[in-house]
Amino acid sequence: MYSLKNKTAVVTGGGSGIGKAICHVFARAGARVYILDIDEKGSAETVQQIRQDGGEAEFLACSVEQELSVQHAIRHIVNIQTPDILVNNAGIAHIGTVENTSAADFEKLFSVNVKGVYHMVRNCIPHMKAKGGVILNMASIAAQVGLPDRFAYSMTKGAVMSMTLSIAKDYIKYHIRCNSISPARVHTPFVDGFIAKNYAGLEEEMFKKLSASQPIGRMANPEEVAALALYLCSDEASFITGNDYPIDGGFLKLNG
Repeated sequence: MYSLKNKTAVVTGGGSGIGKAICHVFARAGARVYILDIDEKGSAETVQQIRQDGGEAEFLACSVEQELSVQHAIRHIVNIQTPDILVNNAGIAHIGTVENTSAADFEKLFSVNVKGVYHMVRNCIPHMKAKGGVILNMASIAAQVGLPDRFAYSMTKGAVMSMTLSIAKDYIKYHIRCNSISPARVHTPFVDGFIAKNYAGLEEEMFKKLSASQPIGRMANPEEVAALALYLCSDEASFITGNDYPIDGGFLKLNG
């Protein structure tokens, strides 16, 4: 079950964290994986690890906020094989309220997290329409619940959820499915870096506090998110489109 044999998957932000885990899981399931990222070192390591495990992977340097960069990457891929799967995982975070979020920060978040999805979908869908495919967007619980100091980030993830619904509606007739995943806090290198930067000397205490904010008592690991992504992109999920899937340790329903 959950085989991606003979499938071509494009994953943005595959050089680290959740994206890296998705690339590994997809490759093990038989997909040829294209990693689009600005992180050359991390992406090269992901490709090397996948190939060492007998999988197929290629890295293409790509900034999703730049349409020409996306066009160049997708053109390279479709000259070899039409993508069957697109995972829009690339994104950046930001901490701040509306008052202390600068216009530059707001625009940067929008450019990467929202326009990045737009650029990828707009350039992939024309090629996917002929035979169908799957688009999976990385949203967040921040799109559905008020989180402190996450004004701009929440805005972008709300947009991702809305785009997911629109894409699913507009392209169902072309047998293109589109869903999103909404993680709560996931233990990635970003989380470790955030704690080290903002809570120097209190790293262990803050890690425990952030972990406890999920009712299940811990953060997710990237492989758990990747497993859900694999299912949603597999043929076993062929009846699922236009949905968001929280993977949140009970955060949305069990807090309070």
